[in-house]
Amino acid sequence: MARIAGVNIPTGKRVVIALQYIHGIGPKKAEEICEKVKIPADRRVAQLTDAEVLQIRETIDRDYMVEGDLRREVAINIKRLMDLGCYRGLRHRRQLPVRGQRTHTNARTRKGKSKAIAGKKK
Repeated sequence: MARIAGVNIPTGKRVVIALQYIHGIGPKKAEEICEKVKIPADRRVAQLTDAEVLQIRETIDRDYMVEGDLRREVAINIKRLMDLGCYRGLRHRRQLPVRGQRTHTNARTRKGKSKAIAGKKK
């Protein structure tokens, strides 16, 4: 099992798919990394040599912000918005949708399980 950026990536999958298990790497960046390291698209993680795994690891460390650093950066950005007291920061603080979605109905993922209101029966 290859360990890249602190994540154990699955060995049975293709390299492009397996790299997407790392937070901050999607399909496009995974393809870019494979191009830079010159790994064919159909190669599996189990077939990689130690040198290739090391090259992938170095490329990710050098060129991309992933996992802990990325999570920290996002958290700092959200905290900055909250400290400023701007509209987006207030929405984050109240745990409501930030990007203009309706909240009269829906928004359950962000608001949590619905609460019963006393005296609402007819």
